[in-house]
Amino acid sequence: MLTSRDRILTTHVGSLPRNDKLTDLLIRREAGEAIDQTLLASEMDQAVSDVVTKQKAAGIDIGNDGEQQRVGFQTYVPERMSGFAGISKRKVGRDFAETPELIEQFIRRFPRRGKISNAPQAQAEVKYHDIGQINDEIARFRRCAPKGTFVEDFATAPSPGIVATTLQNAFYDSHERYLDALARELRHEYRAIHDAGLMLQIDAPDLAMERTMLFQDLSDADFLKMCELHLHAINTAVEGIPRHRWRLHVCWGNWEGPHEHDVPLGSILPILYNTTAGALTLEFANPRHAHEYDAIQKAGWPKDMILIPGVIESTSNFVEHPEVVAKRIAEAVAVVGDRERVIASTDCGFGTFAGREWVAASVVWKKLKSLREGADIASTRLWGKQSAA
Repeated sequence: MLTSRDRILTTHVGSLPRNDKLTDLLIRREAGEAIDQTLLASEMDQAVSDVVTKQKAAGIDIGNDGEQQRVGFQTYVPERMSGFAGISKRKVGRDFAETPELIEQFIRRFPRRGKISNAPQAQAEVKYHDIGQINDEIARFRRCAPKGTFVEDFATAPSPGIVATTLQNAFYDSHERYLDALARELRHEYRAIHDAGLMLQIDAPDLAMERTMLFQDLSDADFLKMCELHLHAINTAVEGIPRHRWRLHVCWGNWEGPHEHDVPLGSILPILYNTTAGALTLEFANPRHAHEYDAIQKAGWPKDMILIPGVIESTSNFVEHPEVVAKRIAEAVAVVGDRERVIASTDCGFGTFAGREWVAASVVWKKLKSLREGADIASTRLWGKQSAA
C-alpha cells in the first residue's frame, strides 16, 4: 500500500455512476431476464473505459473500475455463489421507520433500481462457484487501465457480515455458522483480487450501518459483540493477504437521511483497530459525522495504519470547495500525526446500487476534481512546496 510520501494521494470508495443503458441491463440480468450477453459485454467495456478516463482526468491516484460490472456493491454475490433463492425480509431502518415520507421520496426518486431490501436469502449451503466473473472483471479493468494508468489500482468486495445481513440466513442454524460459511467462500474472491496484484478493499458497512438496520433492537453492548464477531470473520477470510495489501471501508449507510441513531465512531473504533487491514476508510465529510475526528484524537491512531478519510460527501450535489477539502485533510493529518499516512477519499460510493445514484453523474466528476485540487492545496501547506500531481 502506498503512502502519501511527498503529497496527499487521492482515491475514492469504489462505485461510480453507471450510464442508463448499462444500468438497465444489470437490473434486468439480476431479475433473471434474458439479455444479450454480447451487448452487455460491450456496454461494460465502454463503461469501464469511460470511468477510468474520467478518474484519470479528475486526478485520482488510486483508481478502479467504478464497480461498473456489478448491480450492487454486495447484491451481485448470488450471481457468483450458489445457495441463494427467494427474498430476504430486511428490517426497515430507523431513519425510514421514523420518517416514512423518506420512503415515498425514495420510491419516486428511484423508480427502477437493483434489489436492496428484497435481495435473495441463503436457502442452502453457500458455495462460491464462478470465479470466472471476478477474473473477467479484473481482465476488463486491466484492458482499460494498463499498469501505470493509476499510481495504484484497487478492487472492492463485500464483507461476510454485510452479505449476511442483507442476503439473510434461512438455512444455517445460527448467524455465526452463516458468517463462517460466507467468510470461507468469499475468500476465493478476496484472493483473486490480491493475486491479480490489485489492492483489496473490503466494504463492511455492517460494522456501523447495521446498528440502525438488522441490529437496531440489540443493546449497545450486544451490538459491539456482533461487530467483534463480524470483524473476526473478515480477518479470518483474509488470512494470508498482507496487511499492506488490503484496506477496510466502514460507513453508516450511503443514503440521504437523518442518521440520528448512527452508532458513534468512538464506540466502534477500539474494535476496528483489531482489523488486520493496513488502512481504514471512514466517513468524515457528511454533517452527521464531520466531528468524529474527536474520537481518533481521544483514542489515538495506530502507528502502523493509514487513515483514508472521506473529505467529499457522497449523497449531496454540493461540490465541496477545494479549500474545504484542504482543511478537512489537515484535520485528518492532525489526528493521525503523520502526513504520509493520510490518503484523501470520499465518504462512500457514488453508485452503490444500479439505479440508485444520489449525485448527478456530472457532479460526481466535479467533486473528484475538487478532491484533487484540495489535496494539492493541502500538500503545498504540508510539504511547503507545490504538489506534483
